[in-house]
Amino acid sequence: MNRKQAEVMQSGQGFIAALDQSGGSTPKALAEYGVTEDQYSSKDEMFDLVHAMRTRIISSPVFTSKHILAAILFEQTMDRTIEGLYTGDYLWEKKGIVPILKVDNGLDEEKEGSQLMKPISDLDSKLERAAERKMFGTKMRSVIKSANPEGIKKNVEQQFFYGKKIISAGFVPILEPEVDIKSPDKKESERLMKTEILKHLSNLSDDETIMLKLTIPDEDGFYSDLIEHPKVMRVAALSGGYSREEAVTKLERNPGLIASFSRALVEGLNVHQSDQEFNKMLGTAIEEIYRASIT
Repeated sequence: MNRKQAEVMQSGQGFIAALDQSGGSTPKALAEYGVTEDQYSSKDEMFDLVHAMRTRIISSPVFTSKHILAAILFEQTMDRTIEGLYTGDYLWEKKGIVPILKVDNGLDEEKEGSQLMKPISDLDSKLERAAERKMFGTKMRSVIKSANPEGIKKNVEQQFFYGKKIISAGFVPILEPEVDIKSPDKKESERLMKTEILKHLSNLSDDETIMLKLTIPDEDGFYSDLIEHPKVMRVAALSGGYSREEAVTKLERNPGLIASFSRALVEGLNVHQSDQEFNKMLGTAIEEIYRASIT
């Protein structure tokens, strides 16, 4: 673990930029950026275009460590370069922003009100490459759809199962058991999930540390005990489909909870904008999200 990066993540002021859309979500991310599917004819072209979008964001003069602690990357982004440097090296050496790798392989079918992660059979090889690319931590996402106690138990259990493997390889994992914002019993799901998380935290050893990425809770301040827990380096919030305005408003009511927004961060950005227009739009988003993250 890079101690300087750990200090940034533990006590720095700012938020985590989520730039980790993978193969399944890339067409939608590009469409929202103004690049439609008829503008590319292969996956390689698609990934070239999304890397160009991410490069434009990361290299923007407004994308700095003044507001941003870390950035979560998709594998292909990690393996590509910006201005001659691997993306993680560019983030840390040029920007002072901590690089984190998305390691999950997507979601399985819904069972018992939850979508667990597909098995991460290639985790060891991903972590070897993450070490080569100087990643600080990892992130993996599963989803809770309803307040089914057994489904939530299995969801959180799977997150910690992989989390402990990631810790043993020298990384700090971000566990992301997302509660669907459209769930009719979202508040109860959050209660059950937090209970399970606290159980697993109590079983971690003194040298095992995690981060959490959770849906902004219905009850303000609900995650304060997780934020203050000695085994938790940081608790971040996903935007989860809320608009940036909604997400920022909700985040402001939860002191200590920082943002890790994806769609809400890039909302309004467009491939056809001039650099001045693009940087102004991105700068506004960064400032709004930052202010909500330091409340």
